Parts: sequence; structure tokens; C-alpha cells
Amino acid sequence: MNAPSGPGPDSPAVHLGTTAVVTVQDTFALRRSARAVADLLGADGQDAVRLATALSELGRGLLGAGRLTAAFDLLPGPPAGLRVTLAWRGGHRLPAEALEASARLLSTHHEHGGGDGLVRVEQRLGHGPDPDPELVGRACDLLGAHTDGSALEDSRAQTRDLIAALEHTRAQREELRRLNSELEETNRGVLALYSELSEELEETNRGVVALYAELDEKSQQLREASEAKSRFWANVSHELRTPVNAVVGLAELLRADTEAPPEERCRQLSLIADSGRTLLALVDELLDVAKAESGTLDPLWAPLDLRAVLAHLDGTLRGLARPGVALRIGPAPELPEPLIGDETMLVRILRNLLSNALKFTEHGSVELTAAIEADRDGGPFLVLTVTDTGVGIPADQHERVFEEFYQVKGAHQRGRRGTGLGLPYARRLTEILGGTLRLDSAPGRGSALTVRLPARPAPPAGARRGVLVAVDDDPVFRDVLRPLLHEIAERVVEVHDGAAALAAVRDTRPDGIVLDLHLGDVDGDRILADLRADPALRQIPVVILTSASLTAADRARLSHARAVLPKSGLSAGRIAAALSAPRPAAPRRPPSPEEGS
Repeated sequence: MNAPSGPGPDSPAVHLGTTAVVTVQDTFALRRSARAVADLLGADGQDAVRLATALSELGRGLLGAGRLTAAFDLLPGPPAGLRVTLAWRGGHRLPAEALEASARLLSTHHEHGGGDGLVRVEQRLGHGPDPDPELVGRACDLLGAHTDGSALEDSRAQTRDLIAALEHTRAQREELRRLNSELEETNRGVLALYSELSEELEETNRGVVALYAELDEKSQQLREASEAKSRFWANVSHELRTPVNAVVGLAELLRADTEAPPEERCRQLSLIADSGRTLLALVDELLDVAKAESGTLDPLWAPLDLRAVLAHLDGTLRGLARPGVALRIGPAPELPEPLIGDETMLVRILRNLLSNALKFTEHGSVELTAAIEADRDGGPFLVLTVTDTGVGIPADQHERVFEEFYQVKGAHQRGRRGTGLGLPYARRLTEILGGTLRLDSAPGRGSALTVRLPARPAPPAGARRGVLVAVDDDPVFRDVLRPLLHEIAERVVEVHDGAAALAAVRDTRPDGIVLDLHLGDVDGDRILADLRADPALRQIPVVILTSASLTAADRARLSHARAVLPKSGLSAGRIAAALSAPRPAAPRRPPSPEEGS
């Protein structure tokens, strides 16, 4: 018999051979052949015995059946399987006890009809790949050499199988005893841990209760965020569509009406330009709010000329006042020396507050006053108050108007376009500068918005600090930084790596620290955290220098620093102003969108 090639994963069954079963000796030989072929093709020893025993029971039960044959087929895998089919002709019936015995050992399939019958058993050959062609060929040879056997030989073979099964059972019993011993030891350990785990579980349950409360709060925030998103699309799509429609419509009109008078064409072009400027202003406002909320907006501290700021606002906003509405700005308070601040951010705060007041004031006045006041601890504050005689805001809407895209509903909104971004943007910028923005308003008596900012005096021209510590691992940048620091300090201590920075700070107790963010093994944010944790070093002002773009998470870790400055465009004045700046306020929870502008 030629050996067939081994089966592949998608191959049909491979026929190994067929033997006739006529006499009792043939049943003995069938049992031995099945055991030998199963062993050869990789079946487990116990599985081979089960197959052989099942075929022996079926063969004895079918003795006397006409033309009884046993066909062996290799089923492709993985895992591969060995299938044996006993088929016969005539009206012989397979005894129920033989079928039941086989079914207890293996999956057994029985068919009978029209006077013929077959019974099929299958045995898996393991979990590995299919047997190779050489083994398949040897299995075919084994079946081809099918020989009769005696009852004595079969009895001896069954005795050997029984002895092997008993040995296997005894080994399993010993293993079970060992496992029971280990289980008892484990149980003792479990009982010892039970009380500890119970206590930890009780503590965890208390934490879960607190977590549920926090989750409820987060769920509310998510609902507010979802509402904010809806408001965002509703408001922004409307505000963007209006100038875009104007641009498109006027452009189409210009293209279609080629014979329009020059004056009319100029008027239409002017309207297109106005709509484009409106669109650009809206996009700029959206981008500014996004920067502020993402934490990527840093103040650029420098001496602040408050008189110049107020004069600029007066010149740019006076034309927005309605007829019959007086705009009064200033004067600036008398200051012995300039203040530290970010002029651009301050102008944006006040412009938003003033333009919002002018929009909703139909008669009366809009006024901006500035003063220096002391808080309860005696620290000076710059207080800027915008008051108007407009429609006013109900008390239950005072916090909502500081939510993005929210606008107080009412007849006063008709004909007044807005995104609902002005007040939240002003409040966020105020907080970035370390201050607060408060609203006092009631319907029919106008509104008052008060900005309070720390009034840090700018260092006098020529004023110098005693000692500065500069931490940077780049020798080239240290050469750039050194002359700038010597302009503002009597002594500069340079540290080349983060590991030595804290020791140098403790030794010198400097008047300020200029710290590179990205060092070697110990980065700037780690040094900043150590400074914040040490009560003796916590009050030393720190300015971070970096050339990298920072995420909101990065900036949250650096909140202890007075300022984060880019390495490009540094000057001695900017570093001095940053060291004198107030420490930024902790970021507040982002408001949910809805708000008056």
C-alpha cells in the first residue's frame, strides 16, 4: 500500500485502510490495530485505550453481521482525528449495551436503515500539527498487516491496559493528595487574610461612596458639556453663516451685475470687506477662548502703563456708543511707580467688558474707573470697574453669563449679535493674571463688573536683585543668559544639572531662580515640585525657561512658577518683571457653555 501525503488544514479525510471483521480473532486484531495506529499518530495513551476498547465492544456486538468491515480515516486538523467506521449489510441489529458502552468512552454515531447499518467513532490525536506523511504511511502499513489474534493474546493486552490504567489512577490519587495538602495550606492563608481584606473592603466601600458622589458631579459636568456643545454649534453656525452669506451674496451680485455704477460696486465691496472683518473677528475670538481654556495662554509680564491702556480703550471704543449714551473712561490713579502686568491681556479684558456694556445700554452711560485698593492682608490691588445703565441681569443668571455661548434670553437680544464668549473669556484672562472678576447686576438698574488684579510694582529702572540661581544644562544658552541675569542681579550662581539645583538653592537662598524645563536626569518640573514641598524654599520666585510647546497638563504641573517664558526673545527686563509677577491663581473648573456676551 502506497503512503498518501499528509493532510493539510483544508484537506479531505485521508483513508488509511479497511479491514474485514468476520471472526472473534478479527475483533482482537481490530482492537490491537486501533491501539497501535492511535499511538503511532500521536494520541494520548489513555485515549488510544478508549478507542481500542470501544471498537472491541462494538466488534463483539456486531459479530455475525453480513460483510462487516472497519474503515480507518485520518481527519485533518489541527487537531487531527482518527475516525473508525464499522459498516455491515443485512438485518443485523447492534446491541444497545454495546452502543451504550462505546458512547461512554467516545463520541459514537449510529445509523441503521434499509437492512444495512453503520456505527462511527472518532478520537482526537492531540493538539499539535497533523501527522507527517511518513507516520501516515506507517499507519497504512499497520492496517495492511492486520492479523488474527487469539483470545489469550487479547486478554493479555487488556490486562496490560488495565495495569497501566491502575498505575495512572494511583499517580492521579497521589497528585490529588498533594493538591489537597496545598489547598489546606492555602485555606489557612485565606483565613488569615480574610480579616485584613474585610477591613480593606470596608475602607474601599467608603471610598466607593465618595467616588459615587464624585461621579454624580462628573455626570453633571458631562451633561453641561453636552449642552455646551449643542449651544456651540447653534451659536457659531449662526454667527459664521451671517457674514459668509453676506460675502457670497454680494460677490454673486457683483459678478452678475457687470454694468453697476462704480459707486454701487464700491459700496458692495465695502460691505464684503465689513463682513469679512466680522468673520475674522469671530474666528479670532474663538481661537483666543480656546487658547485660554486649554491653558496654553501665558502672561508676558512687563511694566504696565495704565494711562496708555485707558487712552487706547477710549480711542477705539468711543465710536461704538449709541447716540445718547456717554462713554467715560478713567482717569488712571496716581501711582508712584509702574505696575507689573500683561498689557495685551488687560486690554482684551476691558475691551470685552466695555463693548458688552455698550451693546446692551440704550441710554445713560457706560463708565470705566480705576483705583488702587488694599485687601485684608494689606496687599495692593488694581481695581477696574465697568458700570452701565443697561438692561441688567437677573440674580439667577449671574453665574450662567460666565458660561461659554450662553446669552440671557429676552427682547434686548433682538438685533444684537453675539457669540456669548465675551464674559467667560474676560474672566479666564483675569484668572490667568491672578485676579478675579465679579458681577453685580439687577434688571432695570444696570450692571457693574469689577476686575481685581494684584498690583505688583515693577522693579525700578536699575534695581538689582542680590543673588539669582540659573539652572541650565546647555553651555551655549548659558552664555546667552549670563549677561541678561548680570543686568538684574549682583551675583549669578550657575548650575549645570538638575541633581545639584536644590543643593545650590539651599546653600545660597537666592532672591530668584531661573530654571530650564528640560534637563538631564532631574527635569525642571521635578525641581519645581521639590521647591514647592519645602516650606523654607516655597516663597522663592521661580521663572521657567523653555523652547518646547507645553500642554495643559504640563502647565498645571508648573503652576508654582511665577511665569513660563520662551527662550527666544528674552530680555533682562522681561525676566525681572516675571520674577516680580504674582503667582498665577489655580485654574478653576472649566465652565459649562452658555453665556452672555
